[in-house]
Amino acid sequence: MKNIYLIRGVSGAGKTTFAKTLEGLHIEADMYFTDDNGVYNYEPSKIKDAHKWCNDLVEEWMREEQDKIVVSNTFTQEWEMENYYKLAEQYGYRVTSVIVENRHNGKNEHGVPEDKVEVMKSRFKIKL
Repeated sequence: MKNIYLIRGVSGAGKTTFAKTLEGLHIEADMYFTDDNGVYNYEPSKIKDAHKWCNDLVEEWMREEQDKIVVSNTFTQEWEMENYYKLAEQYGYRVTSVIVENRHNGKNEHGVPEDKVEVMKSRFKIKL
């Protein structure tokens, strides 16, 4: 069975760290802002481009029938995962959504200001 894992959580929760333990093809929108030297250069005006790039790469991997795909983005709202669910249905993938909590008081690697993290927390929706 082909699987896609959607790893959700606010900045600093440990999404990337957890995603890497799953040992699948891993992608996240933040990778769009990392240059060839590993330097992170976030540009807010390009966030939509980053998410489209992430989504397009996942679709490419699904067309190639990769066994395990791991996407780690904040996904604070259900609609932010909709395209991945549609792709999974189209290409025959089972979806597992995992929420990573920041119970270790981790700091986000990308310097997201605390007030932005609080906004993420306030809009985080969970469908049970």
